[in-house]
Amino acid sequence: MSAFERVGTYWHMLPMASQARKAIWNAVNPHTGRKRIDEAFPDAIRARKNDQEMYIEFVNGSTWQVVGSDNYNSMVGAPPVGIVYSEWALSNPSAKAYLRPILAENGGWQIFITTPRGKNHAYTTYQNASRDEQAFAQILTANQTGQYDAEQLDRLRAEYVADFGETMGNALFEQEFLCSFESPILGAVYAKELREAADRITRVPHDPTKPVHLFWDLGRADKTAIWFAQFAHMEYRVIDYLEGTGKHIGEYAHALQGKRYVYADCWLPHDAEHELLASKRTVAQQLKDAGFKVRIVPKTSIETRIQAARLLFPLLWIDGERCEEGLQALRSYHYDVDPDTKQFSKDPVHDWSSHAADAFGYMAVAMKEPKKEAPPVEIPRTVNHWNKGRR
Repeated sequence: MSAFERVGTYWHMLPMASQARKAIWNAVNPHTGRKRIDEAFPDAIRARKNDQEMYIEFVNGSTWQVVGSDNYNSMVGAPPVGIVYSEWALSNPSAKAYLRPILAENGGWQIFITTPRGKNHAYTTYQNASRDEQAFAQILTANQTGQYDAEQLDRLRAEYVADFGETMGNALFEQEFLCSFESPILGAVYAKELREAADRITRVPHDPTKPVHLFWDLGRADKTAIWFAQFAHMEYRVIDYLEGTGKHIGEYAHALQGKRYVYADCWLPHDAEHELLASKRTVAQQLKDAGFKVRIVPKTSIETRIQAARLLFPLLWIDGERCEEGLQALRSYHYDVDPDTKQFSKDPVHDWSSHAADAFGYMAVAMKEPKKEAPPVEIPRTVNHWNKGRR
């Protein structure tokens, strides 16, 4: 076990911390009746256990902890030297981007375990590892592992078809048991729209003669997402995407100034007019003070924004490279499915993909019929301007 070969901090990361407790920390092996963590880590090798933190310290000083990708940047303490990402296809891909430099610095390792969920970031991870001589990549289907015989697999396929219909049932069976990346996430909100837009997700150049509109979703303790769009030559062009976690508005303002675009409207959700305790100013006020022309998207339901986005999709050209993070989120944005009734939830699951999807929905609501372009706003590019009035 790595923890006894090298003293350090080790994490087992699931998509969400709440899932981690159910799936790992409290999970019981149905074949033995024992907790899985007790089978993996017997008392003889443990120094102490913290149930609240889902944390075990071993007798040699190493530690192992179950965590969630939904709060990866809030983990404190010693940086990890080994991470196992479980259900990677459903996890926040930003966790990998954030933690990879830490592992590189301390000579650590990372393992990704997953069932496919379409050609999202997990597919990209597998493809990259397959081409990397220093990495190991393997796909094991149910008929390769010996876990099921042919008769059992035929029966399981028939059950999926009975539950979900022939097309979806076969696709889900092949995803879950044969490791197929061809099926979208079950309940994916924009699966049809993204599939039909595939030829319009390409290299989309920025037109320097046209202003850039910004469409935000504001995170408080979590992620903020911004889409960049232009109306040029009778086309809606989505040319860039920016997201961040745990940053204040000033940091986003500086990042936007660094893009060197000329901005028109900065569209914010309705809660941007709520005063922040830390600054005593609203987000809208702070961006206005930084020189942005702020407009507020009318308050709408999630379903209204989704329908607006579906209507907008056929009109869009999206830069596949600069918008890759946002596109991954749109692919992963999904409704939950009740395992008993097979019914979809009223609203999509709120997870790492929600902020990009919400900002996209705000963009769709704001982008009505093209109007005469507003005069562009030249944004001050000095830190001193932004710091004016701050204490």
